[in-house]
Amino acid sequence: MSKFTFEGLLPVHPSDLEAFTHSALERVGLGSRDAATTAEALTLADAMGVHTHGTKLLAGYLRKLQGGGYRIHGAPQAIRQGPGWAVVDGDSALGQVGSTFAMNLAIAKARNVGVSYVGLKNTGHIGAAGFYAYMAAREGFFGMVVGNDIPSVAAPGSCGPVLGSNPLAWAAPIPGGDPILLDMATAAVAGGKVYAALQRGETIPPTWLIGPDGLPTTDGTLYPQQASLAPMAGHKGYGLGLFAELLSAVLPGGAITWQVGSWMFDPPSSPSLHNAGFMVVDIEAIADPVEYRNGIARLVAEISRATPAEGVDRVLLPGEREWANRNRSLAEGIFLPADVREKLVEAAQLAGI
Repeated sequence: MSKFTFEGLLPVHPSDLEAFTHSALERVGLGSRDAATTAEALTLADAMGVHTHGTKLLAGYLRKLQGGGYRIHGAPQAIRQGPGWAVVDGDSALGQVGSTFAMNLAIAKARNVGVSYVGLKNTGHIGAAGFYAYMAAREGFFGMVVGNDIPSVAAPGSCGPVLGSNPLAWAAPIPGGDPILLDMATAAVAGGKVYAALQRGETIPPTWLIGPDGLPTTDGTLYPQQASLAPMAGHKGYGLGLFAELLSAVLPGGAITWQVGSWMFDPPSSPSLHNAGFMVVDIEAIADPVEYRNGIARLVAEISRATPAEGVDRVLLPGEREWANRNRSLAEGIFLPADVREKLVEAAQLAGI
């Protein structure tokens, strides 16, 4: 069904990539709405240039769906809730399915009471946390997302991992522009970047990994069996990762640390038991709309006027580079790296396309 090939270096239009992803997911039995949700999230990551969290993940997701670890007909639902909060059981559906359900619920509750929290437990790997924060921002709300994962990140002073690379994402709407969007791992880098660097034959920087002796290492082949990811900014990243664990897993009663599975390395039949937390603020419930619009415009202008360092055109806002990539992808297509193209060929084979 595809209008394009994954071979060579030809650009792929985002709409074609999204259609392929949607079709592959439907081929293994996923419903059209869930396939559309997942395809949108994965394709946007690629369009933004965040290829570690884009369609490169598709083949792994297909395996989990085919093996039963992720439930094709999983139906997330709120199992406890109040006016401004809820706990959602993800029913071992794809993480994009559970996360979209949870964020939509958080948005609806924030509309009613101003501020909301929804905890999601027992879900699949959620992919790029920033996608769900963006869901809130495009509705005119502040969005915040946290998640947890199987431990891969050392604590300051430890010789092994104690936390996952637990993501944090925030998004704030800018009237008339793309949202401010911060999406980061609380590790020095996401684990996917280590794998991608190894596949490209690149040297691992000494700030990325901690060896089994508790000291930095540049040997990427040790990860994840013998080496851990370094925490972002030392004790600061460790603290942020810990609170991500609390808000995403401990608070809603989900799996914590080593109770979470590896969606990449565990058998396809095993659920991964990921968790996430979603927080939304209805700006107009708190701030005067004109004051907010003027305030954020002034803040953005002040940052943009900052004197740039040598070799820098101007100071950027979080997410600004990614939105520029998205706009360029819409105009010119996405130039997918070789490792992503290889995974898409694998996904096509798994889906029988």
